[in-house]
Amino acid sequence: MDAESIAASPTTAARVVVPHSPMAKIMHWGFALFFVYALTKQLDAVEQLEDVALLRYEMVFAALLLALLLARFIFMRTTRPTALPQATPARTKRWANVVHLAMYASVALIALSGLGIGGLYWSGIKTGPAMHSALVVHEIAVHASYILIMGHVAAAAWHRRQGDGIWNAMVPLWKESKTRR
Repeated sequence: MDAESIAASPTTAARVVVPHSPMAKIMHWGFALFFVYALTKQLDAVEQLEDVALLRYEMVFAALLLALLLARFIFMRTTRPTALPQATPARTKRWANVVHLAMYASVALIALSGLGIGGLYWSGIKTGPAMHSALVVHEIAVHASYILIMGHVAAAAWHRRQGDGIWNAMVPLWKESKTRR
């Protein structure tokens, strides 16, 4: 369907899903791969930070994760924050927004608490209430991100099953064969 046909039919325009840009897809999937890498290289114990080179690497990695997350957030919020059609119920749009913001917050909290843990360790505070609190916040943020990401993936799979075009807006593989309207 061309832009002229869509403009002529407000009900069709309200249901059209416009795919995300190639840059948005690269940022989405690139960040997902970066996050998976972060999970595969995670430390087994805070005592591993005794290795100063590892501590430095972890601090730089957490700062880079935070910078990439901020860049992705700004890019996605300023270009086109959602692929949901105009006709999507307000409640669904709110939930999608809440989940996306919560994913950003949980991943940011992982990086920030990791920087806090590293900073405490660097300054010689290896135990005590401050370190314990930073470790608890870090662990909660990691688990929250797992739950939110699983919810995000489940919602994407649901949209694919619905055939409403949302899946195709961001996923470069396994395209929906046709949409149901």
